[in-house]
Amino acid sequence: MNTLVQIENICKVYNPGENEVRALDHVSLQIDKGEFVAIIGQSGSGKSTLMNMLGCLDVPSSGSYLLNGEDVSFLTDDELSDIRNKEIGFIFQGFNLIANLTAFENVELPLIYRGVGKRERKELALESLDMVGLSNRIGHKPSQMSGGQQQRVAIARAIAAKPPVILADQPTGNLDSGSSKEIIKILKRLHKTGRSVILITHDNEIAAQAKRVIRIVDGKIIEDYINDKFMEE
Repeated sequence: MNTLVQIENICKVYNPGENEVRALDHVSLQIDKGEFVAIIGQSGSGKSTLMNMLGCLDVPSSGSYLLNGEDVSFLTDDELSDIRNKEIGFIFQGFNLIANLTAFENVELPLIYRGVGKRERKELALESLDMVGLSNRIGHKPSQMSGGQQQRVAIARAIAAKPPVILADQPTGNLDSGSSKEIIKILKRLHKTGRSVILITHDNEIAAQAKRVIRIVDGKIIEDYINDKFMEE
């Protein structure tokens, strides 16, 4: 299995000096392509900082991060942006949908920015909405959908361009238990298609749905194990 993520001894320090905060403290980690990994930690543990590193949204204070064998520390802002656009599908706790656009239009919009042609855009948007079970909601606006449906639109938007990596930051945080189960089922199906799925959560039950669990406390990885009870959808 090829290596997707190789992190060596990274630190992230805010306010260097007497009052410094070490959000990540000499973290080393390898994630292979096609894995389904949950990174779990409580508020302030460093999990969101680690997610920002993995998603090329931030850079470490020290240490190295190789994504697909390339050291991201040496990339320009434009190159990092290119990686985020092409390699990673982001799913956040807040749905971040545009209120006056339909589900279809919300999914299509990033494809327009990427210069995808009209016919292909339509095919990709409809395919991804079908994958999350929303073929019958393509003309609905966010206000006409439940929280769970809105998050499924957000997932469809993240996967429409078929990125090989899905980075989900607490995607069930604003949802009830029924909707949360639906979102996890979708992530498992995405994993089954060969995508790498990295799930950030503070919830033990959600983390237990992943194939591998990494626990972070005070900026350090304290646990990293394969989940023997993992079940594909």
